[in-house]
Amino acid sequence: MKLVVQVKLLPTPGQASALEATLRACNRAASDVAVVARETGVYRNYDLRKQVYAGIRADYALGAQAAQHVIKKVSDAYATLKANLRAGNYGKPGSKRRRSVETNPVVFRWNAAQPYDARMLSWQADARTVSIWSTHGRLKGVAYTGSADQLKAIATSKTGESDLIFRDGMWFLYATVEVAEPELIDPSGFLGVDMGIANIAYDSDGTGYAGDRLNGYRRRQLRLRKRLQEKGTKSARRLLARRNKKEARHAANVNHCIAKTIVTEAVRTGRGIAVEELTGIRERVRLRKPQRVTLHSWSFHQLGSFLDYKARRAGVPLVQVDPRYTSQTCHGCGHRDKRNRPDQETFHCRSCGVVAHADHNAALNIAQRGVEGWGAVNRPHAASPCIQ
Repeated sequence: MKLVVQVKLLPTPGQASALEATLRACNRAASDVAVVARETGVYRNYDLRKQVYAGIRADYALGAQAAQHVIKKVSDAYATLKANLRAGNYGKPGSKRRRSVETNPVVFRWNAAQPYDARMLSWQADARTVSIWSTHGRLKGVAYTGSADQLKAIATSKTGESDLIFRDGMWFLYATVEVAEPELIDPSGFLGVDMGIANIAYDSDGTGYAGDRLNGYRRRQLRLRKRLQEKGTKSARRLLARRNKKEARHAANVNHCIAKTIVTEAVRTGRGIAVEELTGIRERVRLRKPQRVTLHSWSFHQLGSFLDYKARRAGVPLVQVDPRYTSQTCHGCGHRDKRNRPDQETFHCRSCGVVAHADHNAALNIAQRGVEGWGAVNRPHAASPCIQ
């Protein structure tokens, strides 16, 4: 399986100057290519390369590999833009924002990530240095550092494409590495995980993750964003951008911790993990307006992806199940009724009378559906009749 490993570069002032010049040149070239693509209507990588490859190599002193990565970056950006338009993420057809996105070319920030392949970047794991291409020539002996796990992954795994990134005054490489994927265990059951608003996650063992404290943090961030947006000054917009990155990093850290705890418990008990299908969760869930803000401010998809790759690394089976009616169905007797859930937190079965935490009941239903889904996938096929 492939993982992304972040390491921090420690360039000398001269090396940092060369890296900055390289990023600026690559992203100016990318912005120019984006204009040509928009004007000509040519967005496919190979077709676009015929029109701009020679020009950007000459104008921006790019190497052959760098020029090709710049063109592919532009092609990928328009493909993502098209997907977002198709999904309605830029508003309804005819809206001001959508018209602007549909007509204006993509613009790249000077410090947008630049891909590097094996011809442009090599690792010296023993010395903890990299040799990296720049517009000022090859930079050798650029030091890097990271956590013990990150350094081990770079030293022992096969590395693929890497992205050069400048963020908050620091240089990073995001390297793709290939690690061995263990065989899945034969689970003795499934740990169900329900994702929601009051608790980001709640498992079938009755453990809730990131509840009131995290929701309080999110409400404070919302109030601060509102004040900064109302102020509207240049400094307020800069602070808003910094706060946005900080909140995104905090959310990612919380999601990592939740996913790690759930996977560790599944490993300890020899169980698989069952989660609800997250595709379309924002369209499927009906909430009051204050809760909608909370739903849209949290990356449930990110938490799901963290659970997926951590489970695969640990050899734990993970299945996605249909989440419909899990919050309305009694785990004990199977009775389904909208009135079984009188409020957000409480589940009270109108058939057998059981009272439980609503998220716990939903997680138990998800765990049961995980067992059924795993059994259906892994059930031995009936033996074919012999023909004499």
